[in-house]
Amino acid sequence: MILIVGLGNPGKEYEGTRHNMGFMAVDKFLDSLGYSIEREGFKGEYVIIKNSAFDDNVMVLKPLTYMNLSGQSLREAVNFYKIDISDIIVVYDDMSIPEGSIKLKADGSSGGHNGIKSIIENLGTEKFKRIKVGIGEPPFKNPIDYVLGKPQGESKEKIEKALDNASKALTDILKRDFAFAQNRYNSMK
Repeated sequence: MILIVGLGNPGKEYEGTRHNMGFMAVDKFLDSLGYSIEREGFKGEYVIIKNSAFDDNVMVLKPLTYMNLSGQSLREAVNFYKIDISDIIVVYDDMSIPEGSIKLKADGSSGGHNGIKSIIENLGTEKFKRIKVGIGEPPFKNPIDYVLGKPQGESKEKIEKALDNASKALTDILKRDFAFAQNRYNSMK
């Protein structure tokens, strides 16, 4: 089974914020396939996709632990379904990526992202695939206000483009492979 994890914070006050790019990207991916989140468990919400276009069943998980504890939810799902680390894809926001871009990486450090830090701690490895949705650098000193803010105007348009590409990248990974998607989307501007 493939595990796709979208990171974000639960609750109405966080909907549409930059820190919820992972939630929004996996929702867009599910919409494209005619699926939606349907179950609660593993300290999150999830759905299992059985689609003949994909070689494996796919679990899409949205942890409801808040960002800083995302790894707890992911670990529960991994342990229950005996999911191999190489079959995990985490989708999340990244300030070091230009707004509107995405970047696929096969592994790496947390880069200061608390959700990724929690996942690394809970899995005991940095060797899981990621799709980073670029939100750009904050224009002011407090990054918390920026990541918990909702993009407007041109920023919102750029973010929508990045979310579309993240959804398409997930489909390409499942139909082809990670390297194919990496080559396609990491070269886009």
